[in-house]
Amino acid sequence: MDYLALQTARGPLATMHALDVMWVSFYSIGAMLLSVLIVGITRKWVNNGCLSLVLRLIAFVIFAIGSILMVLVVLTWPN
Repeated sequence: MDYLALQTARGPLATMHALDVMWVSFYSIGAMLLSVLIVGITRKWVNNGCLSLVLRLIAFVIFAIGSILMVLVVLTWPN
């Protein structure tokens, strides 16, 4: 029956403590929230096209980093 037992944590963040993985998930949620706020502020108050493009690209990069971190957290989810 040992072949049916799964490891408790797998994935790229498996060597980290569970509470540290929790903090990584909080950081990724914060990064995604920050990117949404940047896009919202850009749409409402920024009228310059070049500045708007730069801010939206920054928001996209922040959102991509947050998404990658969240995928790593989900892949490390304990069983």
